Amino acid sequence: MTQIRVKDAAVFLGVSDDTVRRWVDAGLIASAKDDAGRTVVDGLDLAQLARKNAVLPADPSEIGRSARNRFVGLVTEITLDRVMAQVELQCGPHRVVSLMSSEAVRELGLEPGSVAIAVVKATTVMIETPRGDA
Repeated sequence: MTQIRVKDAAVFLGVSDDTVRRWVDAGLIASAKDDAGRTVVDGLDLAQLARKNAVLPADPSEIGRSARNRFVGLVTEITLDRVMAQVELQCGPHRVVSLMSSEAVRELGLEPGSVAIAVVKATTVMIETPRGDA
């Protein structure tokens, strides 16, 4: 069983330590004590709770597509030159950056504050794990 400290679980879920402790007390997530006597939660329980509580904005495009990785968010910054542009979106807690033509930015009507959907289709997705205690 992967054990995650309450403070780290709170960061992963975007809530306070106290909220995680209340969920432990309410039986929504299993807990134990680690070797140092700190309260830890089960990683699988935490992952299932994160998925259950995820609030994702609806994709307003209503377009069918094969790509499964869609991030709805707000354009926060556009760096534009004559040919290319860098567009940054804030999609929940995630920053997504796209490089595209300046022409595409104009055609899409992108500007800071506008709603946009980042669609990612990749055959390679790198997964990393932290070193030491999570």
